[in-house]
Amino acid sequence: MTAQYFAPVASPQHPRSAFADRHIGPAPDDHARMLAAIGYSGAEALLDDAVPAAIRTARPLDLPPALSETAALDRLRELASRNTVLTSMIGLGYHGTITPGVILRNVLENPGWYTAYTPYQPEISQGRLEALLNFQTVVSDLTGLPVANASMLDEGTAAAEAMTLAHRASKRKDPGTFLVDADALPQTIEVIRTRAVPLGIEVVTADLSGGLPEGDFFGVLLQYPGASGAVRDLAPVGDQAHERGAQVVVAADLLALTLLRPPGESGADIVVGSAQRFGVPYGFGGPHAGYIAVREGLQRQLPGRLVGVSVDADGAAAYRLALQTREQHIRREKATSNICTAQVLLAVMAAMYAVYHGPEGLAAIAQRAHRRAAEIAAGLRGAGVEVVHGSFFDTVLARVPGRADEIVRAARERGINLRPVDADHVAAACDETTLPEHVAAVLESFGAAPAEAGELPQGFPDALRRESPYLTHPVFHAHRSETAMLRYLRRLQDKDIALDRSMIPLGSCTMKLNATAEMEPITWPEFANVHPFAPVEQAAGYLELIGELEDRLAEITGYAKVSVQPNAGSQGELAGLLAIRGYHESRGEGHRNICLIPSSAHGTNAASAVMAGMKVVVVKCDDGGNIDLDDLHAKIGKHGAALSAIMVTYPSTHGVFEETIVDVCASVHEAGGQVYVDGANLNALVGLARPGEFGSDVSHLNLHKTFCIPHGGGGPGVGPIGVREHLAPFLPSHPLRAEAGPGETGVGPISAAPWGSAGILPISWAYIAMMGPDGLRAATEGAIIGANYLAARLGPHYPILYTGRNGLVAHECIADLRKITKETGITAEDVAKRLIDYGFHAPTLSFPVAGTLMIEPTESEDLAELDRFCDAMIEIRREIQRVADGGYDRDDNPLKHAPHTAACLVAEDWKHPYTREEAAYPLPALREGKYWPPVRRIDQAHGDRNLVCSCPPPEAFED
Repeated sequence: MTAQYFAPVASPQHPRSAFADRHIGPAPDDHARMLAAIGYSGAEALLDDAVPAAIRTARPLDLPPALSETAALDRLRELASRNTVLTSMIGLGYHGTITPGVILRNVLENPGWYTAYTPYQPEISQGRLEALLNFQTVVSDLTGLPVANASMLDEGTAAAEAMTLAHRASKRKDPGTFLVDADALPQTIEVIRTRAVPLGIEVVTADLSGGLPEGDFFGVLLQYPGASGAVRDLAPVGDQAHERGAQVVVAADLLALTLLRPPGESGADIVVGSAQRFGVPYGFGGPHAGYIAVREGLQRQLPGRLVGVSVDADGAAAYRLALQTREQHIRREKATSNICTAQVLLAVMAAMYAVYHGPEGLAAIAQRAHRRAAEIAAGLRGAGVEVVHGSFFDTVLARVPGRADEIVRAARERGINLRPVDADHVAAACDETTLPEHVAAVLESFGAAPAEAGELPQGFPDALRRESPYLTHPVFHAHRSETAMLRYLRRLQDKDIALDRSMIPLGSCTMKLNATAEMEPITWPEFANVHPFAPVEQAAGYLELIGELEDRLAEITGYAKVSVQPNAGSQGELAGLLAIRGYHESRGEGHRNICLIPSSAHGTNAASAVMAGMKVVVVKCDDGGNIDLDDLHAKIGKHGAALSAIMVTYPSTHGVFEETIVDVCASVHEAGGQVYVDGANLNALVGLARPGEFGSDVSHLNLHKTFCIPHGGGGPGVGPIGVREHLAPFLPSHPLRAEAGPGETGVGPISAAPWGSAGILPISWAYIAMMGPDGLRAATEGAIIGANYLAARLGPHYPILYTGRNGLVAHECIADLRKITKETGITAEDVAKRLIDYGFHAPTLSFPVAGTLMIEPTESEDLAELDRFCDAMIEIRREIQRVADGGYDRDDNPLKHAPHTAACLVAEDWKHPYTREEAAYPLPALREGKYWPPVRRIDQAHGDRNLVCSCPPPEAFED
């Protein structure tokens, strides 16, 4: 072994921690070679030429020195030890559950699952698409509705989306009124209110146990079972609502639906909820997979991702995302939702929980939880304590005049958290983890004793018992042993490309390393098993961690205050725009409702602006891809008195540092507007520039990009927002946790949980702690060097569409194939599919410019992997040239028929003019480790014309 393997990789100018050396792929010598290829002798010279001086910060990051992996984990264990984990019987949509070990180890803790991206390239995503189709089938079967999507961010968000879906279905022109049962989850009610206010929708809460009140409503939301535990027949209120032309939304507990009549059989139009209790830990509130299901006729208006079944080029059944033209990326300001991601990793866990247990196992779990609740009810009645509701599933509400605090305190002394509803009522919720000793401890807290052993009456009427079958598909019956389940998960994983297999060069996505040390703490019981509404003193470690993370994010971005509540980038956008709205209203300028958005912006920006009650005005971009200042000034001049904000992504979505960003911010401020800088590309700024210093008032940050939370195949994500001091009073708040926001001035909850997806915040905390200030800056340098290296290598073969000063890019670059397509017929999609044959996930296809590929290498990919990708792209360019020269047929060539499966290569009737070897092994290195796609190119249009969104029968996969 030569000495080079022992050479230190830190530089005297910017010392790096041992962890940073592992996180950043290229060693200093590699960076030197990359810089030479770009035409620079050092990183500082490149940064001086690439990053405008006007935005550069003069202040180094004031963060603690880097910790080693061991020291960071020790500190996290110290924080975790400050959390007190009791048995929580609080309920309110969050329940104890047992994650089967085979799912914990092989999904949640497996980089083959958690490092994958949203399955926009379905040919290399068949495994997680099948898992998501399982999830959709679970939800559809249990709710009794025909179509369910691939998950929502949480139950509260799903209910808010259901409200707007109900409004669309009503075809009303006026905002109207949405009626919510007073027995709905309190956090759900408040998330709905937050969404309704900017849209002008009036939200009315009422006790619906006796029927609908007078009034005109476009929709009604019922909770099933109610927050109080009550189980009521949905049909009477549903019938009344339909008679008045209203849509019926039901927020339902999936586990309860294994025993109770499904809402779809009681007239529900839309059903929402959470799959948390299907094997996903509390995590102090998240992340969890919400869900939404709809009746026939609403599926094409369904928000979020929807997995469907289509066929590939050989006619084989294949999965893909369906009805994508309804997504916000395409519809922009005409979108009806800003949902940009989902909770795929958690949906996969929930689906596999159902696969592993099957319908009988799920029903048995539900029956045990119900029996425990019945035992508590019987014991209370035996002691003369009034049980408020005679019909219940897993939650018992007791009336104890003036004794609630005393009883809750007594239960806590016995290691159990009960829910104090008010001074006179206490609720106890049972779940999969509730044991007989818990029942006894709860009863002791009331001064009661367990009832005599024997049969207990069912806690709900026979008329509400479920009779219809569910989960009849073979997948829910075939993997009951751990061996079978293990192999099923491995079989699905092997179908996909994730970061454990190769780089994922998706532009605007920052698919960087998700280090094992960062991931490890999220499954520790002290973090995983804390209920979001447990007494706040039981979460002391969490609150300290969250406080430290918010402070460090504020230091990195230059903002005064950060809130981690938004549980996705899209929700961060909405929170930031609502903060701006609240600020204007506080100054008597509520008429300001114009949001300027550059034409290059991500579609979510426009959709979020509309949801925040704003009107979108698009600002043109010039030929260089920059904001057209003349058009900007013209739009400001026209709308200045009504100008609310401008939303700008920086560096731009075109992958360049725009020189005029400071002038743009100043112009908007002079007109009385606020500046929203989208933090999607923050990976090019950390340690070099702070948005809060160069003119921005608010940003959302993507912790699942810059700060290493994994993408999980399309979620989870975390989208905290940072604001300057004047916007801090208008950050998100929460009705059940005053500590989670600014109080009365807050805009209300954006997420159902007070601190959003708190369970994965240790990942970003660990990344920042282990990188330290110098490591974070070095990562930014590495990202910029990597992108410019790719641009330099690929530029001679594919034109780089946009560059900034000195011909440089930021952290990503756009390869322009439009001229190539015009000359040869080979499209950007053809190149994307051909990359699969080379073992790569494609770059971002046709965004932000149609006919292009946007490439982002991140700092984590080493030089060998970057060169392997460049070699593949250059070889594909040679194949394209063969098409141009006539060596390949324009319609029958390796690009047009990519990707190639093993099955198609061994078929006897190979009829293509190119060889099988050219199809499968275009580069010699592929013989050392070949990825074989499970399907050929998928027919997208066929799947939309023949919409199938639940598990197809096995016969669909026969030859």
